[in-house]
Formats: sequence, C-alpha cells, structure tokens
Amino acid sequence: MQRRQTVRVRLLLLADTHVPARARELPAAVWAQVDTADLVVHAGDWIDVALLDALEARSRALLACWGNNDGPELRARLPETARATLEGVRVAVTHETGPAAGRERRADLAHPDTDLLVFGHSHIPWDATTPGGMRLLNPGSPTDRRRQPVCTLMTLSLAAGEVRDVQLHPVDR
Repeated sequence: MQRRQTVRVRLLLLADTHVPARARELPAAVWAQVDTADLVVHAGDWIDVALLDALEARSRALLACWGNNDGPELRARLPETARATLEGVRVAVTHETGPAAGRERRADLAHPDTDLLVFGHSHIPWDATTPGGMRLLNPGSPTDRRRQPVCTLMTLSLAAGEVRDVQLHPVDR
C-alpha cells in the first residue's frame, strides 16, 4: 500500500506595515520569514506602493488587500478583499472587521464560504473561531506595536483542509 504524503503550505501573515510612515523598511526578521513562506498574506495599510512591489518581487506568492490608509495607487492594484483556496482551505484577507465586540458574528455574515479570514487595522493580534467555524487571525503589526508590548507577525500552515500550527512571533525592530 502506498501512503499519500500530506502537502503543507506555509503562510506568513502581515498587516499594518505602514512603510515608510511607521518604519523606513520592513525589519530583517520579516524578510527572513518572507523568504521561507510559500504564500505571504498582507491585510492592508501598506502606505507606499514600493513595499507592494518589493513583496511581489521577493515572495513566492502574495495574497493581499488594501487598507484604510492606502491611497489610489494601491487601491488600483489590490482588492478590498482578496480570496484564494489553498489545500482545501478557503482563505480571505480584508483590512477591517469592525470592533472586537461581535466580530465573530459579523465575520460569519460578511464572509460566508470562508474557512480562514485574515484581517488587520487594529495592530492587535487576534486568534478566534467564529460560531460558524471560521478561523479569524490578525497578525498585529511588524512595525507599529501601538498599545502592544511588541511588534508581531504570524505564521501557519495549511494542509488537508485545515489551518495548522498558528504561531504569533515577536518582531525585533
């Protein structure tokens, strides 16, 4: 009997990079993660199209949307919500989901047929599952910690229709 090997897709989740407003460039630790990811997911607030160009050039693949601080040039190149299906997981990425209170219920209504919703805006890491079973992840910000103790990003893997190995990583600036 031949065993079927499980394929894993490694994702890097980013949001609220705010380059060059909050940082001149992404920290080296972020670029190291970009280099090992199968897919980089960015949930908006880029600020400058140069970072989009750099991530497109260096990433194996990029799934991204625009954020509320992104101007017309970024909005012309990116959707408000981006979608892809990977290893049987229906992924969506959008910038804003509204206040924390009621987020899970709103996400179920706004993003049906989604297994994993990646979002940003708050700069606050978030990991929850909705009543409908959707995983909600916000990686925080790798450049602007706001009220958080450290800057952050997330990694995870997708395999056999499941979200696995979600990890929040501190980012040294």
